[in-house]
Amino acid sequence: MEPLQDRYARMVAEGALEFDAAQAAALPELDRIREGLAAAPALRWFRRPPAPPKGLYLWGGVGRGKSMLADMFADSLDVPRRRVHFHAFMAEIHAGMHEARARGVEDALAPVARAVSDSARLLVFDEMQVTDIADAMVVGRLFEALFAAGTVVVATSNSRPDDLYRDGLNRQLFLPFVALIKSAMEVRELGGPLDHRREMLAGRPSYFVPADAAARRAIDGIWEGLAGGAGEPLVLEVKGREVTLPRFRNGAARARFADLCGVPLGPSDYLAIAAAVRALVIEEIPALDRGRASEARRFVTLVDALYEAGARLVASAAAQPEELCTEGPAAFEFRRTASRLREMQSREWGAAESAAQG
Repeated sequence: MEPLQDRYARMVAEGALEFDAAQAAALPELDRIREGLAAAPALRWFRRPPAPPKGLYLWGGVGRGKSMLADMFADSLDVPRRRVHFHAFMAEIHAGMHEARARGVEDALAPVARAVSDSARLLVFDEMQVTDIADAMVVGRLFEALFAAGTVVVATSNSRPDDLYRDGLNRQLFLPFVALIKSAMEVRELGGPLDHRREMLAGRPSYFVPADAAARRAIDGIWEGLAGGAGEPLVLEVKGREVTLPRFRNGAARARFADLCGVPLGPSDYLAIAAAVRALVIEEIPALDRGRASEARRFVTLVDALYEAGARLVASAAAQPEELCTEGPAAFEFRRTASRLREMQSREWGAAESAAQG
């Protein structure tokens, strides 16, 4: 089994990766977990099975390469495992609990947690972030059950454990989960000055007119750099509704304008999207004439949510930002949106947020 440290060095030598000292410093922890998982089956002849290796909570600013390391780690293992975005995982948990309650199960979480631990020895979570009170009230008991069953957890996050669910309702009830993370997982910061996602986009076009085949080819190249793969749907649960991003991977999402603004979504939905992604690719933005006033208002709200979150935006559109919406009831408000779209294309966009989180 090739150590991740050796694999990383080889990929740097081949030009597939740019060396990052902070990333390299995190690799021994991931190799430790790999070795512990690989050793356990070989030691089954012991009367008492060996304790599973301690997991890892890897946190740091956006674009530091946390998701890339998680992918490299998960892909290197031959054990039952799941690599999943934390929002999607929690949506599954709530859906499973709903089904258990419908069957009359008194403790709806217990069978759901047991099913997860039975199916995977390792859980790799991307973008662990707790913003919803429903999640906050469940994760403590859920993770206690997973750890008790011997499930190993590796998680990436933009926040240190103490900042999870910060200022959330009834946060005092959430604090035992923070303590559990600190005791059951190694906590490591992925620091360093580089925002690899921002550097990848810096100086490159990210807004394409018109939204034709050439634009799609250009966006395909950007998507490969952002996501490193095709991606899978990400389903977000917002106030009992499901909001689906058709393609998601490595903190980046990809959708058509019609997927996000052609359906009746509201501010809370767009805030949830902005919280879940660090980069959004939105394709085929049409001219927003009088007949598309509702779509225009939704797009204004989406751009505002992404702007406030400091997310990267890549788009293909029928016209330049200033020409997208020049008539109808949304035209006046859209002037600010056009200005924000221009700002979000600049080389400097996201630098202040990255510095603050780094």
